[in-house]
Amino acid sequence: MTKYTDQGKQDTRSGYGAGMTELGRTNPNVVALCADLVGSLKIETFIEENPERFFQVGIAEANMMGLAAGLTIGGKIPFASSFANFATGRVYDQIRQSIAYSDKNVKICASHAGLTLGEDGATHQILEDIGLMKMLPGMTVINPCDFNQTKAATIAIADHHGPVYLRFGRPKVPNFTPVDQKFEIGKALMLNEGTDVTIIATGHLVWEALLAAESLENQGISAEVINIHTIKPLDEKAILDSVKKTGCVVTAEEHNYLGGLGESISGVLAMHHPAPQEFVATKDTFGESGTPEQLMEKYGLNNKAIEEAVLRVLKRK
Repeated sequence: MTKYTDQGKQDTRSGYGAGMTELGRTNPNVVALCADLVGSLKIETFIEENPERFFQVGIAEANMMGLAAGLTIGGKIPFASSFANFATGRVYDQIRQSIAYSDKNVKICASHAGLTLGEDGATHQILEDIGLMKMLPGMTVINPCDFNQTKAATIAIADHHGPVYLRFGRPKVPNFTPVDQKFEIGKALMLNEGTDVTIIATGHLVWEALLAAESLENQGISAEVINIHTIKPLDEKAILDSVKKTGCVVTAEEHNYLGGLGESISGVLAMHHPAPQEFVATKDTFGESGTPEQLMEKYGLNNKAIEEAVLRVLKRK
């Protein structure tokens, strides 16, 4: 069914590192800041090649956001990176006041998002960051699905003026999008056309949506799969065109169902085309320690959960 194949598992955080390496070589205004997590963010090559353009702030994330905001005044394009929990929840006031309110050209790049941080547990996982960031006026929110797309997104946001939240993860996941892709902010990607149900996924759940669609096809169910890598601004036309055709939708994300992609899509449908919707997301809960696979299974964030959600929503058409 799917024309997409796993080119080999890679972590999306390494896609960020690869994008930063390229930016270091092509855009002299790009600078990197990190809160004592260089190895985890995979930006060693950028630092080796551009030591004068790197600022290690230590475990002082609030200070990092202030420094990043200040660097924009001199024309620099700061990429401030840390774990997603520390890059959003810990420093929300600084982001709101110093970056979003004054429309500073800061790129907040957050690794280890969602449950798949794994064994570090609930204190380091974050499942509400998309909601926090999409509510900030002017903030662009991006959640790519694999290594290649994360690299392309990292490069693309350097050319976008304004604050951006770029979210990616720790585990190695299937790398299946084109190596030479052009990343267009705010543009949904149709991965598989279908007629019975729309599956809209973001981040790590995109590959799981493709697996679910393949299984559903074997059951005679035609599933349309859309990759929403940009949660804000949202590609409303792509969503509405698909749901008007299929009549129902399943949204899938590694995030709380409150405040995430699914909620944004619900708003679009409520305004323009009400339709049955099922959410594959965490249900207003914190995470816990475990392997990424164990957690995705327990919290219902995999291809099996998407398939079950499709069967439920079809009964509501």
